[in-house]
Amino acid sequence: MGFMNYPNQSTLTYKHGLYNHIKNQRIDLARKLFDEIPSPNSLLYTIMITGYAQKGRINDALNLFEQMPVRDTISWNSMLKGCFDCGKLCMAETLFDKMPERNVVSWTTMVNGYFQFGRIDKAESLFYQMPVRDVAAWNAMIHGYFCYGRVEDAIRLFDEMPCRNVISWTSMIGGLDCNGKTDESFLVFKKMVGYGILPTATTLACVLAGCAHVLDLYLGLQIHGCVIKIGLSSDEFICASLITFYANCKLIEDTSKVFNEKLHKNVVVWTALLTGNGLNGKHETALKVFSDMINLGVLPNQSTFVSVLNSCIKLEAIDHGKEIHTVAIKLGLVNDVFVGNSLVVMYSECGNVIDAVAIFRKIDEKNIVSWNSMIVGSAQHGFGRLALTLYSQMIREGVDPDEITFTGLLSACSHSGMLQKGRYFFEYISRYKPNEVKLQHFACMVDILGRGRKLEEAEELIKNMPLKANSMVWLALLSSCRMHSNAEVAERAAKEILDLEPHCSAAYVLLSNLYASAGRWSDVSRLRVKMKQGGIVKQPGCSWVYLKGTRHEFLSGDRSHPLSEKIYEKLDWLGGKLKEFGYCPERSYSLHDVEDEQKEEMLSFHSERLAIGFALITTVEGSTITVMKNLRVCGDCHHAIKLISKIVRREIVVRDSSRFHHFRSGSCSCRDYW
Repeated sequence: MGFMNYPNQSTLTYKHGLYNHIKNQRIDLARKLFDEIPSPNSLLYTIMITGYAQKGRINDALNLFEQMPVRDTISWNSMLKGCFDCGKLCMAETLFDKMPERNVVSWTTMVNGYFQFGRIDKAESLFYQMPVRDVAAWNAMIHGYFCYGRVEDAIRLFDEMPCRNVISWTSMIGGLDCNGKTDESFLVFKKMVGYGILPTATTLACVLAGCAHVLDLYLGLQIHGCVIKIGLSSDEFICASLITFYANCKLIEDTSKVFNEKLHKNVVVWTALLTGNGLNGKHETALKVFSDMINLGVLPNQSTFVSVLNSCIKLEAIDHGKEIHTVAIKLGLVNDVFVGNSLVVMYSECGNVIDAVAIFRKIDEKNIVSWNSMIVGSAQHGFGRLALTLYSQMIREGVDPDEITFTGLLSACSHSGMLQKGRYFFEYISRYKPNEVKLQHFACMVDILGRGRKLEEAEELIKNMPLKANSMVWLALLSSCRMHSNAEVAERAAKEILDLEPHCSAAYVLLSNLYASAGRWSDVSRLRVKMKQGGIVKQPGCSWVYLKGTRHEFLSGDRSHPLSEKIYEKLDWLGGKLKEFGYCPERSYSLHDVEDEQKEEMLSFHSERLAIGFALITTVEGSTITVMKNLRVCGDCHHAIKLISKIVRREIVVRDSSRFHHFRSGSCSCRDYW
């Protein structure tokens, strides 16, 4: 039945009909209904104008506004707000100047709009020009000041207010907390309660957010008690704040108790629970929360996707990530910048840089995080030229690079052997952005020089650093010394590291490996004794493969896996094929003082080879194999895996502690430079 059958319906019925269409995203049907109304009044015009603005159709809103026979102040104010919501500052200013009569709402709408566009000076000027300022106008200024870090101005204005309401106090509490002054926000809250002002759900949510930031368990528990006392336990945003508070305080069981008190349909509450589990390392639970909310019909938002994809990254669970990607496509959020950025990182971290690039290209409005994610991802996979191309595109788009951008670029130069490009970028940030040069940039530059056999130059760079070098910087040099068998510089670097971190196992291991590859077994024994005496334990090499959501881990020479017999049979078969292809084990990578035959056997059963053997017998023939390793892949395994990729005619992706290696048809993406 259409409304056209009831020409004498009341304004109230038409109003509900318009609201219903607009609420359910049926703006064209709303307009059709509006056009059927015999003589719409200003209220119905205003509802339709607001609906157009909410859909971003500001020109339609303006056309309808200009057709109004009589425009009251409410319709003018609605049009002003619509202009700001649609990003039309100049249009809003023009309308404001044309207004025949303004009220305090008109002025406050303009103040809020100027803050929305970062025009703080204009907002201030307009605020002090206002003929009448009500409490909402003062609150708008205080909130705006806090949004732009003008804390002292916000406090001054709050103190000058002739009259305050609970929103004023809440703005102060939330604003101080968001600007790193959480303890001061608690004092404001206590002062507010002392004046007998009853806090709202929003007030308590702001205080709980502060408790979550500074991990104030005692005050948070008091606020929870207050929530129960005044009957706000069922408020969705209070629930979300309580869940976040308990999760930050590592009381994950309490988050579940709060969540389970009622059946929630609000995405904010579900997202808080999902994020809280992720923060506490319970990533499998986070994925289950996401699955449960989908099954219950709760639609995830951008924040939900960001959190659940972060859990996929931590689990290296690309299969789950692909399922979540599909949900984002169905909801039309795949091109959203926040969801897109998380998908780019997820695919990059899980070894699929091609899909990461495809997602990146589709992001509607890329921000600095988008560009950085793709540049860093390209660097990790050894696609240095792609990283440089992305940087050039980023500059052309007018996006200003930050310290993460330059870390990614230097890392790309390091992994791709681009010494001169690395020098150029390092000199550029040193000269033009000296405040952005951080320790990680020096570590990257040392790595670039070290890989390029410029060990003395790298050491000199460290000595002349304006910042005190940390162990990360010296480890970059020590790693290069191990690569190029330079014991003299390595010993100096190791000394510096152990002076800074006496229990740094990486320094002992790198130096020990260098001695072992040079046959200096007495020095190896000496270091091992020192490690034992100091209680320093070497991290064992470990590789793993994900199969149907389950992680299968392997240590060197491991025979604990249920399929070990078949794995070793496959590796024996590969061993014979490798010899046919001319493979000869590089015994220098076996860092044990044993006979050559035993060295060869040890190399054959390194953890990454066991993981590859497992993948070969459990995955579909022709599919890509992805292996993760906690340490750097050894040179002998690197050479062997190149040949294995050719023998089995499959792409093998190995992520070690340094980067990703894409083995295909007998070659590696790193071009043997890693």
